[in-house]
Amino acid sequence: MKSHNLCVVGTGYVGLVTGTCMAEIGHRVVCVDSDKAKVRMLKAGRCPIYEPGLEPLLKRHLKSGRLAFTDSIAAGMHPKGRSAQVVFIAVGTPPRPDGSADLSSVETVASEVARALRDYTVIVDKSTVPVETGEWVQKTVSRVNRGRVPFDVVSNPEFLAEGTAVEDTMKPDRIVLGVSSPRAEKLLREVFAPLKAPILVTDVKSAELIKHASNSFLATKISFINAVSRVCEAVGADVSLVAQGMGLDKRIGHSFLRAGLGFGGFCFPKDLEAFRWISKKKGYDFPLLAAVQEVNDTQKDWVVKHVEEVLWNLENKRIALLGLTFKPNTDDMRFAPSIGIVARLQERGCRVAAYDPVGMPKARGVLKNVEFAKDPYAAAKGADGLVVVTEWPEFKDLDFSRLHRIMGNPVILDGRNLYDPARMRALGFTYRSVGRP
Repeated sequence: MKSHNLCVVGTGYVGLVTGTCMAEIGHRVVCVDSDKAKVRMLKAGRCPIYEPGLEPLLKRHLKSGRLAFTDSIAAGMHPKGRSAQVVFIAVGTPPRPDGSADLSSVETVASEVARALRDYTVIVDKSTVPVETGEWVQKTVSRVNRGRVPFDVVSNPEFLAEGTAVEDTMKPDRIVLGVSSPRAEKLLREVFAPLKAPILVTDVKSAELIKHASNSFLATKISFINAVSRVCEAVGADVSLVAQGMGLDKRIGHSFLRAGLGFGGFCFPKDLEAFRWISKKKGYDFPLLAAVQEVNDTQKDWVVKHVEEVLWNLENKRIALLGLTFKPNTDDMRFAPSIGIVARLQERGCRVAAYDPVGMPKARGVLKNVEFAKDPYAAAKGADGLVVVTEWPEFKDLDFSRLHRIMGNPVILDGRNLYDPARMRALGFTYRSVGRP
């Protein structure tokens, strides 16, 4: 393979995983972040996010010399006399109140990259951005690029999922390259060649839309099966069997057809909002996406509905939550369903205790007046009800006899359908799950 000099600006989930994995496949990578404390941590081989498999790769390539960190874009683009042939922009694009994406960081980085250009460079939008962002990056770089150094702007959306981000990057389903020149396409084909994945080459706007369309479709599948679960509860059917029957149709597939408490994390809610916003801006309201959002928002009401049905009055009742992060194998609390669930329970006067294997340090900054327990049993002790919010693997193997003894009222609300209903009831629990009798 041909080794290239790469610069990755931004060391969040996307940037840090991208940079580290590019080093793993043989490229020389410098990652840039404006947070000096974070850069010091990374230089010391400590990972600021919880992502399985990432920290060992980080340490390996700090040692190999193929991975470095700096707080300067100019230094990141020109380390030790070399020049980066490709610069990935992987900074945050948080949602504004109206649903649009805040692209101010993308503009700032594009300007700084333009000032540091020396030789032909491919500037890659790796951040999830709305369609037409590439045009604005092109205009920004052209305006600031006083030396008229040649460059190309490319859209290369990421499709990694938190908790499996390293594997998703190293073994992708596809690589999408939105390009406007054969020169940029050739260079990026060389960069990604070691991954041996199918490469789809498109125009820039189509590549930008692929990411939002993909995440919005997956979110739609989740909301659809959650809506089906409500019908199942009303008629006494089993949503897991319905989903199994649907998934056997190869046109539909099994993935993302698991009923629960709704989707969270930074990607699905943000991308859904952004896709709807850009559609409305162009004259199409996209009512389907509005329905997907509504189903997801109201799915959190499932907890309060069933707690009230089982416990009657909720004032001063102790409710234990197992799991706080939006999914297992991550410490990410952004848009986690637990946030809305805690708020709804506290509004009704509940005392909330919680345990999460990884997410509690970040949860402390998000959730107020919550008792954070040292383990599931400390959370459940004396509880009037226990709610499974995140399907961490360790929750599948709890000591249920012990739980039954220590709970004030042996009620389990299984928001992720982890357990067999017949077994839980045989063990003496009042048991409810999502869309199952």
